[in-house]
Amino acid sequence: MLVLTRKVGEQVRIGDGVTVRVLGVRGGQVSLGFIAPKDVRLLREEVSVAIERENRKAALDDVDHVGRLASLWKEYGSTKK
Repeated sequence: MLVLTRKVGEQVRIGDGVTVRVLGVRGGQVSLGFIAPKDVRLLREEVSVAIERENRKAALDDVDHVGRLASLWKEYGSTKK
């Protein structure tokens, strides 16, 4: 982990396309500004964690749906009337 001390208005560059600027400091909060290409997703960590959790839940739910559909197909779908 790289640890830096920056003053308000100073910047840090990440790779060729991302710049982080310290916009302000108030109490225990730091305001940061990010400049990045449109194809780079910038998410707060709690949003990223929530998206991951929902994706895992959806993937598990899909497995259950597939199993149910397979059972229904065996029971009803494969018989022609």
